[in-house]
Amino acid sequence: MNEVTLGIAILLSVGLLAAKAAQLLRLPSVTGFILAGVLLGPSFSGVITMESVGRQLEHFTEIALMLIAFGIGEHIELRRLGGLARHVGYVSVVQALGSFVFVCGGTYLTVLLFSGPESVPGNPMVPALLLGAIAVATAPATLLHVVRETGARGSLTTTLMAVVAMVDALAIMFFGTAMSVSHQLIGQGGESLMQAVAGSGGEIILSLAIGLSTGTVIDYVLNRLHNRGEMLTAGLALLLLCGETTRLLDLSPLLAGMAAGFAIINRAERDVRLFRIINDFEPPIYVLFFTLAGAHLEVGALKIGGWIGIVYFIARLAGKYFGSWLGALLSGASPVVRNYLGLALFPQAGVAIGLVILINSDPALTPWAVVITPVVLAGVVFSELFGPYFTRYAIEKAGEGMQSRKTPECGDLGPFACKIWLRSPEGISLHPWDGGRLLPAAVPDGVVAFGVHHFATGRGLARIATFLAHHYHALPMSVRVLDPARMDDFRHSDYETLFLPEADEVASLGYPLKKEFVFDNPVSGVLAALEQENIHALLLAYPAGKNPRAFHGTLEKVAARISCPLIAVRFVGGFKTDRILVPFLSPTELGELQPILEAMAMTVQPSITFFHLLHFDSSREEVQACDRELQDWLADNFFDIQTRHMVEAAESRLEMILQEAKYHDLVIMTGAKRYGLERLLLGSLSNSVVLNCGKPVMVVYSPDGRSGTPGE
Repeated sequence: MNEVTLGIAILLSVGLLAAKAAQLLRLPSVTGFILAGVLLGPSFSGVITMESVGRQLEHFTEIALMLIAFGIGEHIELRRLGGLARHVGYVSVVQALGSFVFVCGGTYLTVLLFSGPESVPGNPMVPALLLGAIAVATAPATLLHVVRETGARGSLTTTLMAVVAMVDALAIMFFGTAMSVSHQLIGQGGESLMQAVAGSGGEIILSLAIGLSTGTVIDYVLNRLHNRGEMLTAGLALLLLCGETTRLLDLSPLLAGMAAGFAIINRAERDVRLFRIINDFEPPIYVLFFTLAGAHLEVGALKIGGWIGIVYFIARLAGKYFGSWLGALLSGASPVVRNYLGLALFPQAGVAIGLVILINSDPALTPWAVVITPVVLAGVVFSELFGPYFTRYAIEKAGEGMQSRKTPECGDLGPFACKIWLRSPEGISLHPWDGGRLLPAAVPDGVVAFGVHHFATGRGLARIATFLAHHYHALPMSVRVLDPARMDDFRHSDYETLFLPEADEVASLGYPLKKEFVFDNPVSGVLAALEQENIHALLLAYPAGKNPRAFHGTLEKVAARISCPLIAVRFVGGFKTDRILVPFLSPTELGELQPILEAMAMTVQPSITFFHLLHFDSSREEVQACDRELQDWLADNFFDIQTRHMVEAAESRLEMILQEAKYHDLVIMTGAKRYGLERLLLGSLSNSVVLNCGKPVMVVYSPDGRSGTPGE
């Protein structure tokens, strides 16, 4: 196998796994990518080395940087700044200067006072300028993630997102200037700093001119293309041509890429299609980029950085905070912006890493890269570990965070802990019934049975069974299957206590409860208890707090031996039925679900959303025809019920269901009866929904074995 191909596969897979682990710890994904690179790099396993893979992917990193810079340009939209332009301008420039001056001055003094020529060779102004320029950069992806996670809205948040885009643009400009000055300092020795700065001005102007021209050409081309594939091809071709042109002319590809994005987003047409297409194209590139950046970090080299690393980290934080405070004060911004914006700007990631990689790829800067690389990458790791907490703290202190975005039942639990808790017996609950008592049939016709295994799901099953029994003019019936080993310990006086939770729930709805218990294994016990009954439906609950996959075998065995619908319920968090989502693949499924939906509509009067998922390549005509067909069916069968319907050509059926389920209380869908190799190869959409959905799910298995569709 090609060594580079294997290296890319390892970087992608390990980087993704590390990112998921970081998310479990409520850390940004980029932190996981970097740590994965460190583990794969020469400091630990040595799987990825610069000689084997890193050098061969250097050109790839330049492409990634070009795309990052292009994406930054999208956020510098002059029309959206409006009245905030003055605040954004002052804060961006002053905090950028503050970060640069603090880090540049602190690094220069540290090199003179604490580092010998053997650790930082040559002119100490070179590492000071480069580190000062890198310190200006922030982490747009991290900050955007925190803003979305907290649901932040307000003046601080609006100013923050505008400043982030401007700051990274300034960072690229500062870095281009620092690189030019550094080259001239190296080549001309004693030439003055002012002469070096003047020499870099032409490079910046030319880089921006090439980028603006490229953006204008891209916009012209996009206006004449309509196919996403053609737009991606043309856009990438022009962006890469821009990057290579600037590189061959010894200009800045980063400045050119940012200018190209700026030109497109500020055109009158405001065509963002290329940005969105590249967003879909970027994730694997970002994983490789950040993970490879982590592989550049040699832990042993941190000793070389020494005091420089400490000063860089502290001086950058001080520069960000005091620079933002002063800029907001000068612009007349509100106290909220003045006091908290600097804290929110602490994270640092993508652009800084890209700038370090550029330094490593420049032979003239090799002596200083040995020091700069570990200093910046270590600073990035610490900034990504602690920076998001400062950002979240600033947003909450400013009063712009939306606590309602959290799941109320979970309190302060993190997302992963909340997900586990909601599926546990302690997290499952039943919302109070406020619909009044139901009137049982004078002469009940059969039963709707439910098997109770755990106290946490007993009441929920009893409520659903009563709704169905009311529809079928039947009675709810609870079946308890007990371990035969407990037969000698069970006393007849325990009988009523055993059924107390579900009997109390059924009584609150106005119904009596039929009761039956047997000593047997779960499958044969349920079937034996119902052998003499006229059963309209059987309900079973997935075991609370356990992996639902283990329960699929029991469901299949029961479904294969009964002649009525089997309804499997996965309880998650609070169970209520106000908003019901009904995803389906084929109209035939609606006939199987109709009795269940009518039973729910008769009792709880919910709002029901019917969600028809078509093949992704379905034409517009096919979508419209299915939409009309669904409207007609609803008019015939649910004309007096509050319904809405959607027909979508789905790229991912599971993802579309999970996204829509967030806005509903309960998901009801059909399940396919599949066994052995068929189930292994074809899978089951309903099982995937049960495994991943954060809301309760009811899966209906038809007795004739035709549930689901061939594509299910």
